[in-house]
Amino acid sequence: MAENNTSKHTFTQNSSTEHNNDLSMAVPNNESHLLIIEDDQGRKEFPLDRPIYSIGRDKNCDIRLFSQFVSRRHATLVRLTRNNTSHRYYYRIVDGDAKGKPSSNGIMVNGRKMLAHDLKNEDEVVFGPQVRAIYYLLRDTPRSGQTDASEYDITLINPGMTEDMED
Repeated sequence: MAENNTSKHTFTQNSSTEHNNDLSMAVPNNESHLLIIEDDQGRKEFPLDRPIYSIGRDKNCDIRLFSQFVSRRHATLVRLTRNNTSHRYYYRIVDGDAKGKPSSNGIMVNGRKMLAHDLKNEDEVVFGPQVRAIYYLLRDTPRSGQTDASEYDITLINPGMTEDMED
C-alpha cells in the first residue's frame, strides 16, 4: 500500500503549499492553456482543456504532428491540479505514450532533453527537426470596470521630428 502512495506522490511532487500566500488566490482569475505547433504543414493552435492529450504522427493522436522524424505516439500531455485546487491546473509533458513506451528521438524542452517537464508559459518543446511547440498559459484577470491610462501605450510623433529626418 505504501508503494501506491509513493507513485502518486511522484506524479504530483511539484505541488506544494509554498504558494498558499499567493495573492492571485485571493482574486479569482481565468486561465487558459494554448499549445502552438509548427510542423511540416505549418502552424496550428490547440486550446488545451482536456485532462490528457496524445501527441504524435499517428492519425488517432489528439494533437497530430506531420513529420517523418516524429514517433507515432511521441508524447503525452497530462493535466494536473495546482496547489490542491480544482480551479487552477498546469500541464506536464511526458516523452512517449500513456503506457510508458518512450518515443524514438525523445523531446527537448527549452534546449534540454527531458523525459518529463511541467510546462510553464512560453516553454518550447522540440519533437524533431522543424517540429516544435510553444506552450502559453494565458491569464485573464477580472477588471473593476475602470480604465487605467497604463492600458494604452500610445506613441505620438511630433510633426517637427519628421522635418529633422528629411534633412
